Amino acid sequence: MTPERTIFIASTHRVYSMTEKTAMADGRVDEKQLLDACKTAAKQFVSGDFARSAEDTGSVISAVLFGALARSGSLPFSRQAFEQAIRRAAVGVESSLAGFEAGHHIATHGESAAQPAVEPTPGIGAALKPLADRVEREFPSPARAVLLAGIKRLADYQDAAYAAEYLDRLGPIRDLDGAPDRRLLTETARHLALWMSYEDTIRVADFKTRRQRFERVRSEVRLGEDQVLRINEFLHPRVEEIADTLPAGLGRWLLRTGWARALVGRFAAHGRIVQTSSIRGYLLLYLVAGLRRVRRSTLRYKEEMARIGPWLDEVRGAATGDYALAVEIAACQRLVKGYSDTHARGLRNFRAVMSAVPALRGKPDAAARLRALREAALADESGVQLDDALKALGA
Repeated sequence: MTPERTIFIASTHRVYSMTEKTAMADGRVDEKQLLDACKTAAKQFVSGDFARSAEDTGSVISAVLFGALARSGSLPFSRQAFEQAIRRAAVGVESSLAGFEAGHHIATHGESAAQPAVEPTPGIGAALKPLADRVEREFPSPARAVLLAGIKRLADYQDAAYAAEYLDRLGPIRDLDGAPDRRLLTETARHLALWMSYEDTIRVADFKTRRQRFERVRSEVRLGEDQVLRINEFLHPRVEEIADTLPAGLGRWLLRTGWARALVGRFAAHGRIVQTSSIRGYLLLYLVAGLRRVRRSTLRYKEEMARIGPWLDEVRGAATGDYALAVEIAACQRLVKGYSDTHARGLRNFRAVMSAVPALRGKPDAAARLRALREAALADESGVQLDDALKALGA
């Protein structure tokens, strides 16, 4: 066979596909044979536990793989071009650059070489120093990078007190997790930070009025010195999103009162265009973003906190009897994402998957079966694959 392409092995302890030659008699994978086969087939072979590097840097595996891809020379772009692409995204830039550096290092020196000292979450300022110190003092080292990224994200989303609540919620999980790699704590910390920074109208308005976003748009359109930039945002919140932004009592009243709901629905039916590059449009979204000061009183906040509690209870309940199942329950948060219709579909799928947990408890393959349900939900937004998987399970 003629080597034609670069092959990356992202995590040598997690293999999802194999050739017949690399499968052992009992169905397991002979890791050495697999790696040898890849080396033979590849023009250039890059291997390493990129998943672990992602955890160590508080990043995602795609950022680490991006660094390895840049170093491989498989694409005709400079390292600076790759890094600039990360910066233009304007989301999780620091942690993504740290992950990129780790992947680049592995591709350059191999996994066995000493990793460079990388600060996983640059920018921990004086306001968050007490929380960073608390992480170092109270939590095990394998989970610290994710925890530091979590407190930084949540302080940016709300405030330092909100980030402290995040650590408080993770204390019981920490006490239950005795595994050397603290995988349960790390996964729960990652997904809890994402859930606590849910997307609402306040968050959307905040992102659309940040300086970095305007700078990115100017860069992308290559704005000339003699040109004027106008940014038009199409906003179409549903009645539910409007109610979610109101104080909890008022929001519930709006949703259950027919005439009020119909009136607001007619007002918001067709959406509106807001020119955020104008003073009027910018101030409108700036005022909405400023509602973060009262976010804790909103209907959406109350509802999300009410959902997070039972989810964490399920994680803790499974941890003592089935550690792997507890990890998979933590990962089910991946289903709760997005905004508006996307969030509604994800929440529906989350509830359906979690409803199967009681039937899975005590089964030897409970973790694998829950993971299969989650992947079915992620693979098909319509929910058809998940419904079929639940029927096959008998849930």
